[in-house]
Amino acid sequence: MKEERADIVLLNGAVYTVNPRQPWAEAVALKKNRILRVGSEADIKPAISSNTKVIELKGDLVLPGFIDSHTHFIDGGFALSGIQLRNVRSKKEFIACIKMKVREMDKGKWVLNGDWNHLQFDHPKLPNKEWVDKVTQDNPVCVDRMDKHAVFVNSLALKIAGITKNRQSPEGGIIEKDPVTGEPTGILKDSAIDLIKQHIPEASLYDKKEAVAAAVKHANSLGVTSVHDMQFSAELEVYQEMIKQNKLTARLCVYIPVSEVNLFKRMKLRTPFGNDFLKIGGLKGFVDGSLGSFTALFFHPYEDASEKSGLLVSDMFPEGIMEKRLKEADKAGLQVAIHAIGDRANHIILDIFERVAEENEKRDRRWRIEHAQHLMPEDIERIAKMNVIASVQPYQIVEDGVWAEERIGAERARTTYAFKSLLEKGAALVCGSDWTVAPLDPIKGIFAAVTRRTREGKHPEGWIPEEKISVEDAVKGYTLSGAYAEFAEDKKGSLEPGKLADIVVLDKNLFKIPLEEIINTRVGMTIFDGKIVYEKTK
Repeated sequence: MKEERADIVLLNGAVYTVNPRQPWAEAVALKKNRILRVGSEADIKPAISSNTKVIELKGDLVLPGFIDSHTHFIDGGFALSGIQLRNVRSKKEFIACIKMKVREMDKGKWVLNGDWNHLQFDHPKLPNKEWVDKVTQDNPVCVDRMDKHAVFVNSLALKIAGITKNRQSPEGGIIEKDPVTGEPTGILKDSAIDLIKQHIPEASLYDKKEAVAAAVKHANSLGVTSVHDMQFSAELEVYQEMIKQNKLTARLCVYIPVSEVNLFKRMKLRTPFGNDFLKIGGLKGFVDGSLGSFTALFFHPYEDASEKSGLLVSDMFPEGIMEKRLKEADKAGLQVAIHAIGDRANHIILDIFERVAEENEKRDRRWRIEHAQHLMPEDIERIAKMNVIASVQPYQIVEDGVWAEERIGAERARTTYAFKSLLEKGAALVCGSDWTVAPLDPIKGIFAAVTRRTREGKHPEGWIPEEKISVEDAVKGYTLSGAYAEFAEDKKGSLEPGKLADIVVLDKNLFKIPLEEIINTRVGMTIFDGKIVYEKTK
């Protein structure tokens, strides 16, 4: 029988396959868009011909291409060219950044994106519209808090949206108002954000394609070859256009709003639906908001705001609508991914999942809780027992660990980002970034998961160190488990013959270096669908 020849061969590497039957190898051979062979150099060399591109790795680490299981991908692409407020540390810097951005823009254009975090300001105070009104008289401003559950707007934006002191907060949202004057402060939370967003002109198809191109390029430079996009169904058009032009070098699994459940029912579609490049993964919904915005829903009040315990957001209204939609989704054979941050929010959605599963036939649902951030101890066990996927974002530990205990206290913090406990109970743990809430870089996520070090350096042994996980488990969370979460573990997520040729090469061996050095690891090469799409400049 004639030996099948490879198009690309990676030789002399430390190949971690994430395949328990063959965890380590030295070389990988690729044919077209598939993995041809994985093994020792002696195993692989017969597949080399004069037409084979041979890449000498010199011991570099080879992994399956990273899968980011929670992004807002087009928003991330736009954010790459938008205003950057993530590293702002004071009121003065905040004003200066917005002032500088407005100088670059035409009158009437919206100032967008941002990702500010007031909790890292020298005086941790929410921004007020009066901070910027004098320097933004001709440009409406709507800049996101880093968690995407609050925005800051100026007076012009409030005027455009008709938001005055007499406007009541919508169900599932908050219009923050000055306690003395009753005037809106410029902070809108959760469903109140929609009052502004509906007035922001939609980007053109061309601009969206440019944003996707930027996002894909950025993803490939970080070794990311697949993303789960928690965006909106309207963006499918953009991705389809990119595929037609052969410009999509990342596989996209898109989740659309849970309110669209009837669309699937009418068309009799089951999820996942699509192909290896683009598919609809299922439905995305929300139970609550975020910890940083005081809108994550807890059983008990916040330690630093005793009058608040969070809120249910608009997907939960009218009462009972979430359960009704999830029952419809389950009968239609759909996967769901539901955002839950606070312990009460997680408990509520697990109760709903449980009732739906009891009512309908037993099947492989792979239903997901996005974030699963603050859990009651008994709910950690329920997640595992019910085969619910915990879709987590490790890098957020770096930020939240600085201030979260002030907000919820030490006792509740013990089961915050409870990665090890979830794994020990047998839960499927999949990892992502929530980009742009956190950086897209999986290396940073792996570093956070295995060290739990925080930004200000006060936890050198890790914040809640008993919840640190191994490098093996963190890597699996960004590879094979991510594939499992989209019903694709037979196609990607590990380096095995016949699987898709999505591969990342790293310049350091994560399994041999001190854990604190992982953060300095860089991507040397990314291969997507059998083609080299990124190489680090020498």
